[in-house]
Amino acid sequence: MRLTHVSCAAGAGGMVDVVEDESAFYSKAEQYWQEVPPTVDGMLGGYGNISSIDISGSKKFLQKFLGDGKGKTGTGCALDCGAGIGRISKRLLLPLFRTVDLVDVTQEFLDKARPYLGEEAKRVGNFFCCGLQDFQPQPDRYDVIWIQWVIGHLTDDDLVEFLRRCRGGLRPDGLIVMKDNVAYEGVILDEVDSSVCRELPLVRELVRRAGLQIIYEERQENFPEEIYQVHTLALR
Repeated sequence: MRLTHVSCAAGAGGMVDVVEDESAFYSKAEQYWQEVPPTVDGMLGGYGNISSIDISGSKKFLQKFLGDGKGKTGTGCALDCGAGIGRISKRLLLPLFRTVDLVDVTQEFLDKARPYLGEEAKRVGNFFCCGLQDFQPQPDRYDVIWIQWVIGHLTDDDLVEFLRRCRGGLRPDGLIVMKDNVAYEGVILDEVDSSVCRELPLVRELVRRAGLQIIYEERQENFPEEIYQVHTLALR
């Protein structure tokens, strides 16, 4: 999902107010990403300069939960959702986990991920080419499922179902992390990349519908003023 918005429509009641044709919503997004260059700048919509700030904030957030002891999350295997060329896998997940799986809807990005990750690509268990609306995580495989800048490409119902499947993919004390843009009010449709940006209360409601609880939440600091607010939520 792009970091800045082109506000084409808005509604307060969820995506039903702004998305009329689900199949077109998904196909237009796939077509958009097929035209995006497989680079860090491409993954971040021209904001490649914020990558280090983003990774630093994510690392501080994630390390609150990792380690040994009751309630702590293990470091065996992580899943990078909407992985693109593996920016987050390379700089956040592979340094912390023994194995990482990547899933993305664009095969070209996954092909680029192998050389981009270099030697560390040997520790990637799977490169899944699949939209998250259709992706089924392997049961009881992941300590952390990282979902960043991609939930806007899912309808409300598909996001709820995907989160439910993710819940089944977690190991004991596993964690789902969602990091994404947040609208000030309602739901904003970006017709250019065929995605939506939801207000935080709606995101929280979808998490609840999926049978998950938000155990920690924070806003990413030090991003440029012109882009959306970005919030990170830890779910169990």
